[in-house]
Amino acid sequence: MKYYYSLRIDGDSDLIRDKICLILNEESNMQYQTWGLEKIIDTNDTYVNYIDYFLKILKGKFDLLENIGIVKSDITIWMLYEYENQCNMEFEATDLKNLGDNGIKLCISCWKK
Repeated sequence: MKYYYSLRIDGDSDLIRDKICLILNEESNMQYQTWGLEKIIDTNDTYVNYIDYFLKILKGKFDLLENIGIVKSDITIWMLYEYENQCNMEFEATDLKNLGDNGIKLCISCWKK
């Protein structure tokens, strides 16, 4: 089974996609977002803390993003998860604190297979 984490940035124009790529030093791999970075995880993959991973990409870059019209409310981290019998999730308190301190929303979507 697979699940997905993504960092998504919405903006007024697709023209700022290239600017976001330069600021974050990451290419977008999500077609239907102004900018987005999606990671597809198989349940057998080695654990990676993607909340921390995405926050590190953003660290120190909020002012630069704001200069091109991106505010913190335009930035979200998503977890998409398909489950069979039961859906349980745990998040580290430090990750949730860091999300809150940075004004970033955590969005979760789960569905039964």
